[in-house]
Amino acid sequence: MRDDLLRFSDMAEAIRQIERYAAEGKPVFETSELIQVWIVHHLQILGEAARGVSEVSQNDHPRIPWNKIIGFRNILVHHYFAIDPEEIWKVIMVDIPPLKIEIERILKK
Repeated sequence: MRDDLLRFSDMAEAIRQIERYAAEGKPVFETSELIQVWIVHHLQILGEAARGVSEVSQNDHPRIPWNKIIGFRNILVHHYFAIDPEEIWKVIMVDIPPLKIEIERILKK
């Protein structure tokens, strides 16, 4: 079983992979099914890793919106055909940067 530190590392790696192709910009994201699938896949990994973090660690890190991350993962997995690329892009631009900062802060401890 993966411990919390490994889960936080998984989250950090998923964020790196999301940023890797989000850096191509919104127009490329909107027109490239491959990049959309890549990013959605890593958002799912991010949510799955978050879901595996213990309740104790989740409570120790209240700045991370655990329910939002896990809930978004559930939408991506269970309602795949209803995914709105505009919402995905919003998550990338608005939610990922502060999450990245918080995860990096945790991993530096």
